[in-house]
Amino acid sequence: MKLLALDTATEACSAALLRGDLLTSRYAELGRGHAEQILPMVDELLREANLALRDLDAIAFGRGPGGFTGVRLCVSVAQGLAFGAGLPVIPVSDLRAVAQLALDQRPDANRVLVCNDARMREVYWGVFERGADGLAAAAGEEAVTTPADVPVEALLCGSAGPNAAQHTWIAAGRGLRAYAPLADRVGVAGVPMLGDLLPSAASVARLAAPLWQTGRTVAATAAAPVYLRDRVAEPPARR
Repeated sequence: MKLLALDTATEACSAALLRGDLLTSRYAELGRGHAEQILPMVDELLREANLALRDLDAIAFGRGPGGFTGVRLCVSVAQGLAFGAGLPVIPVSDLRAVAQLALDQRPDANRVLVCNDARMREVYWGVFERGADGLAAAAGEEAVTTPADVPVEALLCGSAGPNAAQHTWIAAGRGLRAYAPLADRVGVAGVPMLGDLLPSAASVARLAAPLWQTGRTVAATAAAPVYLRDRVAEPPARR
């Protein structure tokens, strides 16, 4: 198995190459300039591995949610590379990618509330759980809301279903750092926070591997972004 993964949905710009159990990556946090950095990262990884694009099995990409320009860039680059090499693509949620990083850092946790900064005084958020394979799996729908509308207390204080007491929670994502009242509510619930995490191509690659192994790929022409916002240019008060 040889997978290339890309992610440019947030401040982080990254690429990763997974060959069997060997994972190599490039990662940088940028204010801007993702378009100028992502292809050199890909070229460097392939050159070090002595591989060409046509030698790969698939290209995985962070499909969002994230910044409109960054998500669109990632999808278009993945499409262009895959189409030229005749490869399928594998879309992976950027919220799920953060959840995977959090679970890797906290092996005692089995549930993650991910809150990524969506700008415009909102957050992208979702709930994920550790699967039997150790990988993050969605435990609900992803959403974009104001920080005040994230149901922190219902999720983290034991009222979210009959098995809530079995969950060991952690919260992750830059939304916690961007919105102090949201972090305060998580803190009151007594849940540890990893507020510096951003999605990375390395975690995208890890999550894409079982999807490729089970044939859950899509044609390059069918790759699509997930923004969650239907009207990305309007401020919340007008929506």
